Amino acid sequence: MTETRRGHGQTALITGASAGIGVDLAECFASDGYDVILAARTESALRQVADRLAKAYNVTATPIAADLQSIGGGARLADEIARRGLSVDVVVNNAGYGAAGAFDRSDAATQLGMIDLNDRALVELTHIYWPRMIANRSGGVLNVASTAAFQPGPLMAIYYASKAFVLWFSEALWEEARGNGVKVSCLCPGPTVSKFRERAGTGKVRLSKASTPMESMPVARMGYDAWQANRRVMVTGTRNRVMASLVSFLPRTAVLRLVRNLQSPL
Repeated sequence: MTETRRGHGQTALITGASAGIGVDLAECFASDGYDVILAARTESALRQVADRLAKAYNVTATPIAADLQSIGGGARLADEIARRGLSVDVVVNNAGYGAAGAFDRSDAATQLGMIDLNDRALVELTHIYWPRMIANRSGGVLNVASTAAFQPGPLMAIYYASKAFVLWFSEALWEEARGNGVKVSCLCPGPTVSKFRERAGTGKVRLSKASTPMESMPVARMGYDAWQANRRVMVTGTRNRVMASLVSFLPRTAVLRLVRNLQSPL
């Protein structure tokens, strides 16, 4: 008799699913039998990922190009999903970006767009699908934050703040759903091999030399396993977990100076 995989009959929506952690999270869900809806801006890249996952894991993989940074992007994506006759059981909010540099020399559109994508779109999609999850007492939300969420980030101020929002929002939802059967987890990776570093410019700061980035698949697997176990927060890597736990015991001024030093250009 063929063993039924955990995700059989369920669909996971993964945003930012054209590269890096998003692709690997999609693979984790697909390998466990979930049908997947892959969302990102680049349709050609999404289609390649969808075709590979469908063939490898015998699931339905649907690519949908979407600009979640634009206002109302989450609602438009949800409308398109409904138009295609698809439903969503799990939301994986992975889409996001960062931008290194001093706030006074930053571009306003870049900073505001970071809030729109990292936070607003995440809340929008979660809000759309959350009531059905609670009513059905199943499914859940996996949000991708960062170790940046545990402290303020001079020279990368908006990114750090945006990820703190994701962490606190996720923990609050975890408590609201406790005992209901709906799983909520927040994945907080440290430096990871992905296109994020290239776009954010973090490969040119001191932090890039302070630690070796983890490969994206182990990061995704830890996030997926944590979500399945309904673990509230998953920080990847022992060193990262230790540093995150120490932040609350250090003087705030010392934390700020340390982060500023790590985010300073090489």
